[in-house]
Amino acid sequence: MTDFSKTIKLPSTQFSMKANLAETENNWIKFWKNNNLYKNLKEESNKFEKFILHDGPPYANGNLHMGHALNKILKDIVCRTKFQSSLDVNYVPGWDCHGLPIEWNIEEKFRKSGKKKNEIDLGVFRNECREFASLWVEKQKEQFSRLGIQSDWSNIYTTMTRSSEVSIVKELLKFLESGELYLGFKPVMWSVVEKTALAEAEVEYKEKISKSIFVKFPVQNMSEDLSIIIWTTTPWTIPCNRAIAYSQELKYKKILILSDYDQKNLKKNDKVIISENLIENFLSRHKIEKFSILDDVNEDELKKFICSHPLKKLGFNFEIRLYPSNHVTDETGSGFVHIAPNHGVEDFEVGLKFGLDNSETVDDGGIYSDNVPFFKGIHVYKADEEVIQQLGKFKNLLSDEDYNHSYPHSWRSKAPLIFRATSQWFISMEKNKLREKAIQEINDVKWIPASSKNRILSMVKERPDWCVSRQRSWGVPITIFISKKSNKPLIDKEVNAKIISKLNELGIDAWFEKPNDFFLTNKYRGEDFIKVDSILDVWFDSGSSHVFVLKDQGLTKKADLYLEGSDQHRGWFQTSLLESC
Repeated sequence: MTDFSKTIKLPSTQFSMKANLAETENNWIKFWKNNNLYKNLKEESNKFEKFILHDGPPYANGNLHMGHALNKILKDIVCRTKFQSSLDVNYVPGWDCHGLPIEWNIEEKFRKSGKKKNEIDLGVFRNECREFASLWVEKQKEQFSRLGIQSDWSNIYTTMTRSSEVSIVKELLKFLESGELYLGFKPVMWSVVEKTALAEAEVEYKEKISKSIFVKFPVQNMSEDLSIIIWTTTPWTIPCNRAIAYSQELKYKKILILSDYDQKNLKKNDKVIISENLIENFLSRHKIEKFSILDDVNEDELKKFICSHPLKKLGFNFEIRLYPSNHVTDETGSGFVHIAPNHGVEDFEVGLKFGLDNSETVDDGGIYSDNVPFFKGIHVYKADEEVIQQLGKFKNLLSDEDYNHSYPHSWRSKAPLIFRATSQWFISMEKNKLREKAIQEINDVKWIPASSKNRILSMVKERPDWCVSRQRSWGVPITIFISKKSNKPLIDKEVNAKIISKLNELGIDAWFEKPNDFFLTNKYRGEDFIKVDSILDVWFDSGSSHVFVLKDQGLTKKADLYLEGSDQHRGWFQTSLLESC
């Protein structure tokens, strides 16, 4: 006998010799569905203590990827384990449905049909966005189900249902009524591609090669050939310059050039001023061998200097003065910082303190405005070489070289960002001690791993006020009126209650479709107010989800678990935290 297997008595089994998972897994899912497994499990667990895992909503745009799978499978493991531990698990899958990626898809759809976005009725455009998001919610729901995720897929939440959107508006108006929401004019991270402001959670830092330049600002009220030297990695901001900043903590020296250095646009007997601690680096960098270090230059002298703009001959005919600022250091450069009030946080603060002109210099698409001589109409992305060329032409460029550094980019478009001062809506971190409350709540939460607590603490401690407004079309509107007379927001609880009532009745699209009087009470005239047409940051939407998924459903217990990737320390974890404080 050669078939020895027949001499052994083996147990019988219905298990196939092959897994055949492509078919078997579908049979399992079909069996669970036909037998109402999850429904029965929920009914049997109803008598137990509740365990709430609040789902961070994925974006309803495109097929699932490995990140989605990892996220939902981990949550599924937790939920199954808690069911087996005799707990009543509350887990409602959700989707984030507003925002730019969906807008872009719809814009592309219309472009293919030969229509531009501004030619499309807003209501039609928003409806297309809503249908697109609905399509992908259904597709992703099927894909999650195919992964074997155990849930009631008929009970989900999205940020675009009427009840969700109205809840988001309610949360916004709470911030308005408390005084924490304000309309401010300040520099924000701005995407010239997306033509909107971005919040910290929408920014990612990547390596970028920029042009760094040393520039002379000639002192025009002195008899000697004297210049202030500045260094910058954003040449395109030179046409936006209005001042120079120095540090009251640094020592400055005057240097006499003893030979001609034509390639550096320095000639014999020129004098330049830089920080004492940066002299050696400056001279070696520019290969200046013949020089003499002269006297100290004190603050009183710096204050008296009046410089001309390095591009004066192109029409920049205003005086450039020097002002003190704490943000100036001697870590690199010259110890002086050129100030473009609309294009940097510290620049803006210096401009505000000393009354500098902050007229618009760059529009929402990144184009120099009519206020900028010579360069108007040029895109800032394409301006560096032209600025450098003109500085060289007028002998005010000392050097230019490539500079590799970490630079902010849009996490959606991947394009580099600029700072741009605009009117935006902000939630104050200091008003009503929001930052302090958030830090206390962080300390009261158990963080896994424990090191992640330090990460979010450092972010909240240092974060600026939250910019919550966006200049786009697909999102929850900022339902606020601005007085034409005072230019201040109307804060009236009766008006807010009427707004909420009307949106509950008709949906949030009514905000864009109905006249002012439709929402205002009889105390006010519609023609006296401007209706805000900006929309909310989508992170505000998802940050409100604990309200319409838990609180509005009668759950008084706080969520037991938020389980997301580490990137949510600057995203959903943080916005949920701030909105719940």
